Formats: sequence, C-alpha cells, structure tokens
Amino acid sequence: MYALDWLSRRRSRQTDSKKVSSTVWSLGFTSLFTDISSEMVSCILPLYFIAQLGLTPIQFGFVDGLYQGVTALSRIATGFLADRWRKHKEVALLGYGLSALCKPAFLFVGHAWEAVAMLIALDRTGKGIRTAPRDALISLYSDKDNLGASFGVHRALDAVGAVIGPGAAFLILSHAPRAFDAVFVASFCLAIIGLGILALFVDNRDHADPKRPVVVVSLKAAAHLVKEKQFLFLVIISGLLSVCTMSDSFIYLGAQHQLNIPARFFPLLYLGTSLFYVFFSIPFGRLADHTSRFAVFVGGHVLLLGVYAMPLLLHDNGLFVLLLLALFGAYFAATDGVLMAQAAEVMPSSLCASGMALLATVTNTARLLSSVIAGWLWNRGNIATSKIFMMSLTLAILMVLIRRKVTVSHD
Repeated sequence: MYALDWLSRRRSRQTDSKKVSSTVWSLGFTSLFTDISSEMVSCILPLYFIAQLGLTPIQFGFVDGLYQGVTALSRIATGFLADRWRKHKEVALLGYGLSALCKPAFLFVGHAWEAVAMLIALDRTGKGIRTAPRDALISLYSDKDNLGASFGVHRALDAVGAVIGPGAAFLILSHAPRAFDAVFVASFCLAIIGLGILALFVDNRDHADPKRPVVVVSLKAAAHLVKEKQFLFLVIISGLLSVCTMSDSFIYLGAQHQLNIPARFFPLLYLGTSLFYVFFSIPFGRLADHTSRFAVFVGGHVLLLGVYAMPLLLHDNGLFVLLLLALFGAYFAATDGVLMAQAAEVMPSSLCASGMALLATVTNTARLLSSVIAGWLWNRGNIATSKIFMMSLTLAILMVLIRRKVTVSHD
C-alpha cells in the first residue's frame, strides 16, 4: 500500500510538472523571433570583424567580451526597478525595443569597427535590460517543482530561433554574397514581431508561488541577497566557471581555422549547436527538476571539457564536427536555463529579477574576462593554446567541486 501510494504521488507530481504556463510559451515565442533576429546578425559578425575589418585576435577578444559583458550595469538597475515597480513586462519591452532599433542602425555605420562595437554595446544593453525581468516572469508563472521544465521550454523555443537565424543568414548570403544590408533589414522585421507578441500576450503577475519566500522589495533587501549562503555560493561557482568558458565565437573560429571551413558555411556552426540545444533543453530541464539542478549544471561543464578537447582530435572529419556541436548544444541546455531555475529556487520570489540580474551580471562580467584572456592567448600563440588553458582551468574547478561533493540543496 505504501509503495502504491508513493508511486501515485510521484506520478501526480510528474503530471503537474508537465504543465507549463501559456505565459511561459508566449515569452518563449517572443524569444524565438528575437533570437532569429539577433542570431542573423551575430553569426556573421565574427567573420565580419576578422575577415572584413582585419581585427587582430586580441581586438576581437575585446569586442567579443564587450558583447558578453556590457550588460552589467543596466542588468542590475533594471532588474531591481522591475521588482520594485512590479512592472516586469514593461521593463522587458524597453529592452526588446532597444535591441530591435539597433538592427537597422548597422546600415549606417559603414566599416568603422568602433561604430559597430558601439551598436553591439547598445544591443547588448537592450538584452541586459530585458533578460532579468523576462526570467522573473517565467519564474513567477511557474511552480517551484516545475522551474526546470519551464525554463527548459523557454530556452528550447529560444534555441529554435538560434537555429533559424543562422540558417536565414546563410540563405541570404548564399544568394547575395556580402548582402549584409539585407540581413540587417530582415533582422529588424523579425525583432518587431517578437516585440508584438510580448506586448499583446504577456501580463505582469503580482502574486507568486506560496512555496517560495516573499520579502518587501528595497535596496537593502536586494543587497542582502549576497548574504544568503546558497545564493552566494551559486554566484561564486557560476562566476568562476564563466571565467574559463570560451565564447561560441572563439569555439567556431577555432573549428573553422583547423578545418578550413568556407566562410559561407560559418553560420551553420551556430545552427548546428542550436539544433542540439533545442533537442536537449526540455529533457535536461525535467531531469534537473527530478534530480538536482546544481548537479545538472555542473555536468554541463563536464560536457564543455569535451568541447575544448575536440579540436585536438579534429582532422577534416565531419563526424567530429557533429560531435563538437552536439556537446556544445548539450552544454548550453544543461547550464543556461538550469542555472536560472536553481537561482529562482533559492531566492525570494519578490526579488527574482534583482537576483537573476546580479547572477547574470557576474557570469557575463566573467565571460568578458574570459574573452580577453582567450584573445590574448591566441594572439601570443594559437587558438589551441587558449582552449588548453580554459580546459585546464575548468577541470581544476570541477575536480574541487566533485572531490568535496559540494551541492546546492534541492528540496
């Protein structure tokens, strides 16, 4: 009888965990169209900077780090304001709108890489403004036991956009080589569609899951988040691991360099990774809900070790490239949404946007440092030197975590 009762309760929990709010789906489709827009542009920028503008690896490392880390201040400020005003939707709309306006602006800056870098900074500021309130809305519309699945659904739809975006850029440039203006115009139109979905189909939510703590929103309360041991531990570990996480641009440029992949096929590397991201996002989210979110997050960085090691084995073999993209997509699926689901579990629901903004700021600032280090090492040696260094650093941190069996509690 006890076994039957346990089995019944477990099945009931699994059924409930499969229910993902319609608002989460709407936010997912907003991200889908926005990511098609963003990835159409971002997948051509590495080659544009290196091949077209002639940047050195260390210059590219700075610009790529800017792309990763410029969101820091805007992310924290707008995350707190979204919590304070309870206007997560409106703050997210501001961020999505700013990024959309940057797309046609690329048509007017010419070949000046400094101007392009400024536009990238503005676009990433828009991303910084929107990300925390959007993730807070996902959290507020999800039960505690369903956080991983909800973030998994959102990230899967987001990744679908990351699949379509590079594919669209590939088709445009295949039919009209160097037609970057067509890419920018199409990108802007798709960004407007995503903005419309958010405006029409998403509402704010003033109440939260009663299973999670609620506190009065204030600067003091937001500052006290770092005194929460579980949250502080998550910030420190994710920050350290982000320092040794190379950006996808460096991963793909290394693969192209070693395999002599034609420039027109470069966007397909982004597409391949995103396909595997879509495939793994929901399964990894559900696995995190039913096991340990932190363990899945750490496991994702074990997969990243494989991504770093693969270039040492690549010898013009398509199967190795496919495995590289599969490992990279699985890494993103096991870390991105899972980390935010874990963070949502260990912080007050009324400070979700503030806490997620702080966490994302730390990880993005760490990735800025990572890109600069990777560019410097590449400039002094080669891309393999950068990857070996990052692999060694990642392995050292993971060994400490595994040896001490450090976990974040999962109630």
